[in-house]
Amino acid sequence: MIGNAFVCFGATKGITSYESGIGGTAIRDDVDKLRDGQHLVVGTPGRVYDMVSKNNLRVDDLKCFVLDEADELMSRGFKDQIYDIFKCLPPDVQVCLFSATMAPEILDMTTKFMRNAVRILVKKDELTLEGIRQFYVAIEKEEWKVDTLCDLYETLTITQAIIYCNTRRKVDFLADQLQKRDFTVSCMHAELDQKERDLVMREFRSGSSRVLISTDLLARGIDVQQVSLVINYDLPANMENYLHRIGRSGRFGRKGVAINFVTNNDVRTMKDIEKFYHTQIEEMPADIADLI
Repeated sequence: MIGNAFVCFGATKGITSYESGIGGTAIRDDVDKLRDGQHLVVGTPGRVYDMVSKNNLRVDDLKCFVLDEADELMSRGFKDQIYDIFKCLPPDVQVCLFSATMAPEILDMTTKFMRNAVRILVKKDELTLEGIRQFYVAIEKEEWKVDTLCDLYETLTITQAIIYCNTRRKVDFLADQLQKRDFTVSCMHAELDQKERDLVMREFRSGSSRVLISTDLLARGIDVQQVSLVINYDLPANMENYLHRIGRSGRFGRKGVAINFVTNNDVRTMKDIEKFYHTQIEEMPADIADLI
């Protein structure tokens, strides 16, 4: 998504950019493009470090090093790779960290990446859920969730929807269960190679696939303007990801609906989310189809 934005921006400014460091793509393609010279390089920490360590990506004259969604990168096991990249950078490089949410422990970590840092923080209440109707469905047992989702599926197919699970295994399980019942769904998680991810997203953006099942790992990278319904099959393990998940159902001022599946064990988590965001999650009404 960021790479595509830079390509569009650079086309009118004479700026060349390359989306390097994508898992599942050929390293040789990256090397060839980097040798041609690029003003901007966008990539994942693992591949970028590989390119830097092998001198395929020269950073001697690098002016700016940016971490987007910094809290996610650091909390998802990329911290060591980011450290390794940073050690290769020139001492006077500008370092920028961006994230819609950043936990206090992540802010503490920024001291290891930045010098004389200026912090620009947005108050929690300015990260609004305005325009998004939030509901919950009380489900006594975990194993009843699939049947509950199937009952909702006719509503889901009216519009485009994203269903979030907390693990890759749960994504695969849910996709398999729905497909066995002759429902059409797509799934997205980190184990897919880049070609598979691109195909899934093309089908979803075009509307040929209307329901996407995903993990949090890719939640922030999903940018589909047509999405107006999000289902939290699992409540997020990280409370701050609740905003990233359901915030996409009401992007750019549009109205959206979020439905949370809540088991007996999830009630406390839901209450914590309500308190954290100063919001109220109501029980899903029978006429939910009229709200989407």
